[in-house]
Amino acid sequence: MCFSQIQTVGLFQYDSSAVNGYTLFSADKKTYLIDNCGYLINEWQSNFGAGNSAYLLENGDLLRTCRIQNSIFSGGGSGGRVELRDWYNNLKWSYNFSNIYYHQHHDIEPLANGNILILCWKRYSYADAILSGRNPNSLIDNELWATYIIEVEPIGTDSMKIIWEWNLWDHLIQDFDSTKNNFGVIENHPELLNINYYNGNGKKDWMHCNSIDYNESLQQIVIGSRSMSEFYIIDHSTTSMQASSSAGGIYGKGGDFLYRWGNPQVYNKGNSSNRRLFGQHDVQWIKDGLVDEKKILIFNNGQSRGYSSVEIVNTQFQNLGNYQLSQLGTFIPDSSEWIYISDNPTNFFSSYISGAQRLKNGNTLICDGAHGTFFEIDKDKNQVWKYVNPVINNRVLDQGDTIPYSNNGWANNVFRAERYYPDYSAFYAKNLNSSTPIEGYPFSYYCTMSTYVNNINKLSNKNILSIFDVLGRRSDLNTNKLLFLYYSDGRVEKRFILK
Repeated sequence: MCFSQIQTVGLFQYDSSAVNGYTLFSADKKTYLIDNCGYLINEWQSNFGAGNSAYLLENGDLLRTCRIQNSIFSGGGSGGRVELRDWYNNLKWSYNFSNIYYHQHHDIEPLANGNILILCWKRYSYADAILSGRNPNSLIDNELWATYIIEVEPIGTDSMKIIWEWNLWDHLIQDFDSTKNNFGVIENHPELLNINYYNGNGKKDWMHCNSIDYNESLQQIVIGSRSMSEFYIIDHSTTSMQASSSAGGIYGKGGDFLYRWGNPQVYNKGNSSNRRLFGQHDVQWIKDGLVDEKKILIFNNGQSRGYSSVEIVNTQFQNLGNYQLSQLGTFIPDSSEWIYISDNPTNFFSSYISGAQRLKNGNTLICDGAHGTFFEIDKDKNQVWKYVNPVINNRVLDQGDTIPYSNNGWANNVFRAERYYPDYSAFYAKNLNSSTPIEGYPFSYYCTMSTYVNNINKLSNKNILSIFDVLGRRSDLNTNKLLFLYYSDGRVEKRFILK
């Protein structure tokens, strides 16, 4: 069997400093779990296309969003359905969060109590929008979709109960029409959203929130708005009644914003020079116990900027529930505390989808969603792992195939990827053995998730007996090659060497 000399998909790099684990991602109607070697560990098949996010739960179940048709809600990131499948792909529960009034989109968030936070659009008519002070010149779609969050308890196999809800429509302000609701001085109310701010021509999905995350210890929710280039933190300790007001909850502010960051222009503070986010995705707290815990991690797409970055924002949260304002009236800090960009910034540019995850040793896993590429960087921002998704349009590419491109982008794009550690409870008593990549006609290689070489300089270690390329030819270190290092103690390591 012949193999292409040019690698196009699958595993490109796996260094010893990469964090061992299993990476989850969705493509079309399937969700895949691969190990660090790029070997397929498990896959889940749905009757519906991916609705973007997927989560592997502690018991080994897969919680997955799906895309269903809705004649009203058809915007980017549309989902509408949530499924729960066991490790063996048996459907345990599903529900269509979709009707003429509201529709799930982009993301969900599983909670420790078994409930789920559902990120939705909620539909408001032209008359509703005008009554709330929307400028009619910015209503070319004749309706608006507001961000709407519900916490639901799954019941049986196909039912649910709403436990809690929050609606952006209850937290608006405007300075356009003094005779209408919500009239006020926008810059004096950063806890409210200006219904007339939009960087566009009045699209009905004028917020386009694309991520939701929950911090259990803080009892706070964060959502990210691509159109506003801001993220918002709200209180989840409230009742639904309190969440519709400006009072109540452990922070005393009801459902108003506790914090916002990224683009102070939205609340009439500063100008374009104060903007820090550009159509971002995957806003999340860094988990407790990790480096930079409780800080906010963001994939800053760089829409209209021309390059992407991954950033960390230290909100400097105070234990009494206060987020501080600067003397200018903007939420601190003025800029990100940590940022990753490519040495040549435009080499790393994913204008849409994408995400990032802080790992337990301080490394960061990054999903360049537009190119279907996952890569991991260490604390010094050196790349230590790289994988390219081989799945397009419910079809698996062969190794060496060219990845199709169209006006909609690369065909192997991926919304998000997440790494799970080998000691994660979901893997207890599961068969995790595999030596088969996803792609067709893969290179024949041997790889394990244990490596010992720390950096390229150690490849001259005298314990290396021999080095071979993917075609089994003895090789050296003077060219760009996928190599296999055979050690005197029996270890074999796969490395892609760049010169």
